[in-house]
Amino acid sequence: MAAKIDSPCQSLCQLKGGLCTGCGRTTEEIRHWKSMKRPEKMRASKRAEQRLKKIASG
Repeated sequence: MAAKIDSPCQSLCQLKGGLCTGCGRTTEEIRHWKSMKRPEKMRASKRAEQRLKKIASG
C-alpha cells in the first residue's frame, strides 16, 4: 500500500458554489489537503470522484 495519496487536482481550478469543477473537492478539502492524514485523503478523494460523476451526469 502506497504511503502517499496524490492530490486529485487536475490544474483546472474553477470554483463554483464552493466546489472545484476540475477535481471535485470542496474549498475546505482543498484548504486542508496537506494536513489531512491518509484515511482522510482517501475519503476526500472518493467524495470528489463521486461529485465529479454527479456533475458529469447532471
